[in-house]
Amino acid sequence: MKKSLVALLVLVQTAFAEPPTPNDQARFLAGLPQEGSPLANLATRGEFNSHAKELDASWADAEERQLRPIREWASLGLPEAVSDTAPLLYVFSGPDFLHAHTFFPNASTYVLAAVEPVGLPPDVTKLSEGELGASLRNLRNTLNASLSFSFFITADMKRDLQATKLTGTLPVLYVFLARCGCHIQSVENVWLDAEGKVLTDKETKTPGARITFLGTKGQPQTLYYFAANIASWALKQDASFLRFCDSLGMVNGFTKSASYLMHLSEFTTIRDYLLTHCHTITQDDSGIPWSDFPRDTWDVRAFGWYPGPIALFKQHYQPDLAEYYRHNEVPMIPFGIGYQWRPKQSTLIYGVSKMVVRKAIPVVEGALQTQPAKE
Repeated sequence: MKKSLVALLVLVQTAFAEPPTPNDQARFLAGLPQEGSPLANLATRGEFNSHAKELDASWADAEERQLRPIREWASLGLPEAVSDTAPLLYVFSGPDFLHAHTFFPNASTYVLAAVEPVGLPPDVTKLSEGELGASLRNLRNTLNASLSFSFFITADMKRDLQATKLTGTLPVLYVFLARCGCHIQSVENVWLDAEGKVLTDKETKTPGARITFLGTKGQPQTLYYFAANIASWALKQDASFLRFCDSLGMVNGFTKSASYLMHLSEFTTIRDYLLTHCHTITQDDSGIPWSDFPRDTWDVRAFGWYPGPIALFKQHYQPDLAEYYRHNEVPMIPFGIGYQWRPKQSTLIYGVSKMVVRKAIPVVEGALQTQPAKE
């Protein structure tokens, strides 16, 4: 009789339990504490405990080595961009909300664009006992590259996120949002029509996801991720992504670890779009070539060091950028970013458009350290 009563109580509790929200799902995938969550029982399993422990260690390392130094430096080095609430456009991003938010925490809207598939909003309750451990392990594999090197390894990410039921970029975006201290309010798959309008009920060639969330200060913000081919030939055939970006008005631009694609003739359309639609552009040397910033309309400066590209991209060495570093006192940066992610090897380029009247930026106490120009 007692066993029957207990079983009945369990069934009643299950029937009336609230289904996990997207924020619950995100916190679970991020390995964060589950007290009071509908997923608390699932979090008692060893697979979750291992996942949480490993992610805690990886995140603590990234926070100390990279994320905290970026936040502390950016308000001094990039004041126009960091303080701005204008939308942020991050091309060739993969699901890297982490660095977008770390550099630009105040953006009202984040627009990420890459070729990786969107996927469906993840639901860990639908994973079998065997699938949960494998899915969390593959998710960690994808995250570890970004947390260790500041960029995703595309081939590895494609393999890891297709190997289990946690597919596409949404699981990674969930983790970054939760670990950054954001609270997800809603998630939906969307598509763009030819005019760049967002659709929720009709699939097109440009799929995406829209996530609304509360930022770390409680402010409402929106994240869009679009799986879009932004090569010039593709944009000529289907300009829906650019038409969507038109609706944002003037934006801040960001890119890193971009495979030097905008150094190629096949990507001049997106390069020119950024140069004519951005308040500011923050990038490493794999973004827009140093020589392609029109100096009559852009003030451009650099930070860090310029050792040149890694061997894989050696053909994209920029002699004029090297000259800038040789003949100027270039401010140092206390973090690594991009392909040259090791300390004292990273290049950061920051441009401010002369065509936009900026608000006055309060002077912040504290000086940026510089390295002397090379003779």
